[in-house]
Amino acid sequence: MSKKRCRIGVVAPASRMSAEVAERVPTLAGSLYPDRTPEIAFHPQCFASHGHFAGDDETRARAFLEIANDGSYDAVWFARGGYGSCRVVEAAMRGLTEPSRRKAYLGYSDAGVLLAALYRAGFEAVAHGPVAQDILRDAGDAAVARALAWMVDRSPEALEPTVGRVNKTAAFNMTVLCQILGTPLQPDLDGHVLMLEEVGEAMYRIDRSLFHITSNAEIRRVSGVMLGRCSDITSNKPDFGMNEEEIVRYWCRRSGIPWLGRADIGHDANNKIVPFGAGGRREATV
Repeated sequence: MSKKRCRIGVVAPASRMSAEVAERVPTLAGSLYPDRTPEIAFHPQCFASHGHFAGDDETRARAFLEIANDGSYDAVWFARGGYGSCRVVEAAMRGLTEPSRRKAYLGYSDAGVLLAALYRAGFEAVAHGPVAQDILRDAGDAAVARALAWMVDRSPEALEPTVGRVNKTAAFNMTVLCQILGTPLQPDLDGHVLMLEEVGEAMYRIDRSLFHITSNAEIRRVSGVMLGRCSDITSNKPDFGMNEEEIVRYWCRRSGIPWLGRADIGHDANNKIVPFGAGGRREATV
């Protein structure tokens, strides 16, 4: 365990973050790490408002780059999901400089767009896991504590339980992954265990997403698919006749992708951390 005080920068490339988060997260961090409390800096852009977004596209991209390119930060933590990362990802990736490669990046949901682009570009410490705004969920302190444990110490206890037993992993929200397939953002997931989760979609939309994902020639090179939680599923009229696991199993059979079971990820406080690539395996064997 390092004695170094970790410095974390929080940015919101999609939707606006609640001001309450900036009060509660540092308090929790201080209680968890009294002797080496991480410094958590919330970029002012997190609280900006521009219609649906946390500031206009230029503002959001600039905030991300200010933190990512600042060598004094150890991690970039995404404030929340929502929508908007796809509007800034190209400008963000063009503007990255060498210091950006020496830090960790953590988020999920809409942030998966940026995680995919970073991983495709060879960034080594990219992970799907809790965002700062998760502290507002029921039992949200546990989610934020898990995120801090990974950013501060790369704690194996914060990881999804199967991560350390496989060579390479990646995790995405289904809808987000669908939208980046076939674009210049699509990462190479050859040989990875691909974990998927969803929120707020009807079963027919989950089915349609799995059709698109498993039809992609590059995705068919993954070592297998695991299903996280699909929460807040909207009603399907008439009833779809299959649940989310049955849908994933169906498309795995049709595509020849191995079905590997359930994953402990999702849009909830129990969302575990999934590093992209072999990072989880290295951390688990330290």
